[in-house]
Amino acid sequence: MALFSNHLHLPKNVDMKDRVADFWRDDAPIADPKKHTLRPIVTGTSVLGIKTKSGVVIAADTLGSYGSLARFRDVTRLMRVNDSTIIGGFGDYADFQHIMKLLEQQTIDDKVIGDGVYRDAPSIHSWLRCVLYNRRNKMNPLWNTVIVAGSTYAGEPYLGYVDKIGVSFQDKSVATGFGSYIAQPMLRKAMEENPDMSIDDAKRLMVRCLRVLFYRDCRALNRFQIGVVAEGQCTISEPISAETDWSVGANPSGYE
Repeated sequence: MALFSNHLHLPKNVDMKDRVADFWRDDAPIADPKKHTLRPIVTGTSVLGIKTKSGVVIAADTLGSYGSLARFRDVTRLMRVNDSTIIGGFGDYADFQHIMKLLEQQTIDDKVIGDGVYRDAPSIHSWLRCVLYNRRNKMNPLWNTVIVAGSTYAGEPYLGYVDKIGVSFQDKSVATGFGSYIAQPMLRKAMEENPDMSIDDAKRLMVRCLRVLFYRDCRALNRFQIGVVAEGQCTISEPISAETDWSVGANPSGYE
């Protein structure tokens, strides 16, 4: 028996001209371009927030609109981050889910470290501003406006706003979407008339504003949640509805 075979598996000479020709063939596979979100698909509308002396109240309805279709009627747009903070999201719901996952992981990391330190509302507001501004600089923004309601380490009420390009501020009352045109004037007027507003007064005001938005905003739904951060506690209600009276539709004139 021969120790060596005459059929040696030698490397085949590669003709680079053939490789280049294969690359430029019409039927050669082409890599997909990098894609960004060009416009929101499933969206949520107004989020409202108001700050009182004893706490903060935030509210949002539960509708996820697929374009102009009221497709998803049980969407939660309020998230309890920890014992001191609630956030509410306006805009693309998929992007808001991404933000919620990031915050959930941060909360898990804080618990794993176990040093007793947690992120208060100003810390989360600042972090969201950095995240949204970073994505905006990559020309791939998260299509959301986020309301941050909570308290500081000192226990003071805190209410912040940040949009998809990283513009952020604090105020005594904030609103997103159509609510910034309709509900915000109502919130400001109520605070002028009642500077020492209680949590219960603020919740009743939220219900009134959301009822008016349901009348006026075709992307709104008469099913909403109200979150409260007060006295070291952070709660979000089950979905509720407000009583409506469509007889007011006969009052406006000039739209015939």
